Amino acid sequence: MKFLTFVDVHEDQQTWKQLLSRAGEADIDFVLCAGDFSTFGRGMGLVLEQFNALGKPFYVIPGNHEEREGQMDIVKKYPHCHNLHGNALPIGDFMFLGYGGGGFAQEDATFRKIARQWYGSYKERKTVLVTHGPPFATTLDLLNQRHVGNKDYRKFIERMKPKLVIAGHLHETAGQTDTIGKTKLVNPGWDGMVIELK
Repeated sequence: MKFLTFVDVHEDQQTWKQLLSRAGEADIDFVLCAGDFSTFGRGMGLVLEQFNALGKPFYVIPGNHEEREGQMDIVKKYPHCHNLHGNALPIGDFMFLGYGGGGFAQEDATFRKIARQWYGSYKERKTVLVTHGPPFATTLDLLNQRHVGNKDYRKFIERMKPKLVIAGHLHETAGQTDTIGKTKLVNPGWDGMVIELK
């Protein structure tokens, strides 16, 4: 399966047009956004409407710009759009695990609770983890020579060993890739990346 993933586009209309054009091509099965697709909530409806119109599944988690209470409820209005936050969804042969929001918090008790459930239920499955913020101590979380990512995400990755992790939040590391063990990590940035999973 092949999909387009991106993060941190905010309201850049030119970038949206390019992403929509690529997403509409025949080889793309679905689209995945790792958050911050608005500017503090402004423009959410427009983005969801445009991707919904493609007729392909559009999976999204909130970034720190969409994490206000009830803000993601708008996703339910669009039949092809799905809120992946706190959810585990089977897509093809993989379980996609989504957890959005957050800024620079390096620990997250709510994530730890959900992560324990995911590990208990899906440790034997092939998984993809999608978070808005990056895991700790990778090229994805390096800001001003300091690692600012989430330590709980990293611990979960080391234990769960997902095939792929998609994260963003830091504009400075857009396009970066790394690994934790055999897990590939990507920050697809606002230009997006096409990923094929087998």
